[in-house]
Amino acid sequence: MSKADNDDISFEQALGELEALVERMESGELSLEESLASFEQGIALTRRCQQALEQAEQKVKILTSNTPDAATEPFDGD
Repeated sequence: MSKADNDDISFEQALGELEALVERMESGELSLEESLASFEQGIALTRRCQQALEQAEQKVKILTSNTPDAATEPFDGD
């Protein structure tokens, strides 16, 4: 997967590919060359996920700046 491909996928797709990549690498069945290529791909996917999270955080900051009196609450993911 090239960098351009990484820019076109969603956060969820990138995260899913990263999880699958880690599983393959942890299996111990990849050659050194395959492991290195997988590691490089994993770095690119990690950067894409980080970029998506930073964009989401920026959007939240912009939205909440329009309502400065809005109270914040801790997020309960369950």
